[in-house]
Amino acid sequence: MSDNSKLVDVAGGVRRGEELDIAAVDAWLKPRIDGLAGDPVVTQYSGGASNWTYRLAYPTHDLILRRPPKGTKAKSAHDMGREYKVQAALAPVFPFVPEMLAFCEDQSVIDCDFYVMRRISGLIPRANMPKGLSLSAEQTRDLCLSVVDKLVALHQVDYGLAGLASLGKGEGYCERQVRGWSGRYQKSKTWNVPSFKKVMAWLAENTPGDVRTCVIHNDFRFDNVVLNPEQPSEVLGILDWEMATLGDPLMDLGSALAYWVQADDDKVMRATRRQPTHLPGMLSRDEVVAYYCEKMDLSIDKWPFYEVFGLFRLAVIIQQIYYRYHHKQTDNPAFKNMWLVVWYLDRRCQRIIRRQR
Repeated sequence: MSDNSKLVDVAGGVRRGEELDIAAVDAWLKPRIDGLAGDPVVTQYSGGASNWTYRLAYPTHDLILRRPPKGTKAKSAHDMGREYKVQAALAPVFPFVPEMLAFCEDQSVIDCDFYVMRRISGLIPRANMPKGLSLSAEQTRDLCLSVVDKLVALHQVDYGLAGLASLGKGEGYCERQVRGWSGRYQKSKTWNVPSFKKVMAWLAENTPGDVRTCVIHNDFRFDNVVLNPEQPSEVLGILDWEMATLGDPLMDLGSALAYWVQADDDKVMRATRRQPTHLPGMLSRDEVVAYYCEKMDLSIDKWPFYEVFGLFRLAVIIQQIYYRYHHKQTDNPAFKNMWLVVWYLDRRCQRIIRRQR
């Protein structure tokens, strides 16, 4: 093994108040997973603000357990069964999902649904590549194309053949998303952020029909990608299928590119970067769109709609987080100035809209 094996993503200590009743989990798992033996070392992943993710390192198996946060009321918001079934159904036709091993809906085990999957050992590119890993511009380009290719491959899956025809509502996805995210913004608006009225009106007036219906990930980012430590341009897996559904593939791309900060972006945009899309060799957003649309045989004529939608959706997500801080439902200081990013995203949306006139 090369030194890159030392850069494999690992979990940390279990957070206080989020301890796992491992004795109960262990007793439930052992009759259901062949060859599972010994006692696990339990650690927890810090990433992800939604579901809690634990590593159960047994002598015989390396497992991941996913469960909703404590106190979750709306099961639909953290539907472990749905997330498990989506990945299990995709596995035969999209070999980049983790292997699903067991799903528990017996609330008497740990008071919530949970599922267990096999851990994919590898590198996860976050805001920066792991320390000690240096890629040339050519290697970075190969990595970028490899990641985009996985999105293309997902969008080309025959969802009917995979048994996922009931995953979403199908036709009319773009219209439903514009309406839904507009409503979410209005509900989470605070006095110190823009109204987004012009942006929401423009999106409603310019909503295209769906270009096609396919399985979409809905949170496709570099930090949900697992890379081969020995060949960092090789994608081993795609994580976090909580929001996967059936929808328009360009909406998935637009949402993904809202997070895509490139090296020549302005200072505010660069300050929001959460993935290594600034590195020499990475495609620009325009290059990603052109590459993707050529692979998918799709027109880029209406791309500004999808670009504005992706930025607006990101603004709503950030505002929903800030709303909790504003109303003292959390005191995390990292959320204090998020309202400024919401203003910035409004200006970016309006700048794109003005260019269409």
